[in-house]
Amino acid sequence: MKRRDFIKGSAMAGLSLGLLSACGGESSSGNNLTQPSLPNMPAYDGPNPFQHGVASGDPWPRQVILWTRLTAPGLDEVPVIVEVATDPLMVNVIYQGFDYARSDSDFTIKMDPLLPEPDTTYYYRFNSLGFYSPLGRTRTSPESDAVVDRARFALVSCSNYPYGYFNAYRKVAQRADLSAVIHLGDYIYEYGPGEYEDAKLKSQRPLDPPHPIVTLEDYRRRYALYRGDMDLQECHRQHPFICVWDDHEVADNSWREGAANHNNGQGDYADRKRAAVRAYHEWMPIRAVLPDDLVRIYRTFDYGQLLSLIMLDTRLIGRDRQATLPHETRDPNRTLLGLEQERWLFDEMERSQSRGAHWHILGQQVMMAHLTLGAVIDNPNWDVGGGIKINYDQWDGYYHSRKAVLDRIDALALDNTVVLTGDIHSSWAFDLSPDPGNLFAYNPFNGDGSKAVEFVVPAVSSPAAPTKGLSDLAFAFLYSANPHLKWVDLFHRGYVVLDITPEHCQADWFHLKTVQERSNEETFARSYQTATGRNRVSRVKQPSAPLPNPAPLAPRLLDQEVVA
Repeated sequence: MKRRDFIKGSAMAGLSLGLLSACGGESSSGNNLTQPSLPNMPAYDGPNPFQHGVASGDPWPRQVILWTRLTAPGLDEVPVIVEVATDPLMVNVIYQGFDYARSDSDFTIKMDPLLPEPDTTYYYRFNSLGFYSPLGRTRTSPESDAVVDRARFALVSCSNYPYGYFNAYRKVAQRADLSAVIHLGDYIYEYGPGEYEDAKLKSQRPLDPPHPIVTLEDYRRRYALYRGDMDLQECHRQHPFICVWDDHEVADNSWREGAANHNNGQGDYADRKRAAVRAYHEWMPIRAVLPDDLVRIYRTFDYGQLLSLIMLDTRLIGRDRQATLPHETRDPNRTLLGLEQERWLFDEMERSQSRGAHWHILGQQVMMAHLTLGAVIDNPNWDVGGGIKINYDQWDGYYHSRKAVLDRIDALALDNTVVLTGDIHSSWAFDLSPDPGNLFAYNPFNGDGSKAVEFVVPAVSSPAAPTKGLSDLAFAFLYSANPHLKWVDLFHRGYVVLDITPEHCQADWFHLKTVQERSNEETFARSYQTATGRNRVSRVKQPSAPLPNPAPLAPRLLDQEVVA
């Protein structure tokens, strides 16, 4: 469809493009928009400038971030118009607005339109320079006091471009019944060629830029590479994302003032972190919590009275440097969240309980459960109390931070807390106890003493165990050494579908046949759920059923991408 035909069609429907301010828009549940003036488009004779697709994210009851990027070399300050409709054919348009693609934001566009209805699927598209973008699909969240019977989310993390194809994103895109995709971090990786890749895919998935990313331009080019992947584009096109970063959005094992994968030859770390954070906000469909403090991304989403989704940052804003020795993990002055975020978290947990939410979901990066070579009784006077820890990068390296969270859950008598975790490229299900090696504090046979549960998401493409056999051996050992561990798979990539009702919160793991080629094959791996008030996991034999009659996925309308 040509742009002039679209405008004509809109006028016939009693609609108009809203020029309400220098950069603005207008929403309507009817047809009472004022007659607008279109921004003037510069001359352009290049290809379709929407090369990186569309995206949406951070859904609120009447707002959702809409994103795209323009690729039009030689042009700057280019008007980009967005329209939002209630139907995939874009007949009932209820919002029009525009902004400008500028070089100082890498030609990315974010709009945050006011939409008429909560808990509703909308369709949207952009147009500029005589072209339409692909058609996007998004969904607003329910009002915080709404009665919601059920919600479903996809959970993903750790998508390393040169380590495999993004088949997990491909499969998530095909699910029409999701409220949103929760991305738990490591959306990109910072490495250069040969550092962390599948050598067999080197020619198929080459890196850009072809070196480790350090500068703002580097990070922008790496995001552009990822957003060129058709499966990631499709996932963004079909679902709103709720994202947090992990370490690789800056550099491996990053913390508040440094990273393991940063050296003096790469310049000042603060400059690198600032560049990475800026590029993240340019390219991701995320709403800035504080306009003058882009490092703060911890925030909450209410999905009616069913759940509060509390998204945390365990990497950049408050984390002290990783410990190297056992006694350092018990230093009371060390923190994972930072004191400000920790106080905010406790307030949000209490607010969630006060408003009557059934479930309190913590979306974050690193494993909260104890992971030891053999759990024993904890003792604050023992450096290895609770057992010898395997990985200080996770909450095990920040003893007092974890204790504070679990103590607060206990003090509030906060039933139904679920922790969602990425980072570790594998699938896990845990009970969460402050002292899982102590039979007087936690009963591994019936779960008594567990304060919450944790579900860990496999990687989209990053590797863990090299073979299924090694994964099975690891499970056998870890299962016997960690009584609160219920299941682990260290081999498969995949994703999780989280199904939430007032009665249960269930995680369904789906594993991929391969990431070495584009594939549509997946298998159901396992399901665990926690029933309301139980605070412990139990295995379920079948995955949760899809929602009946979800809004249709956005069709790929090729005629919307043809030059006017």
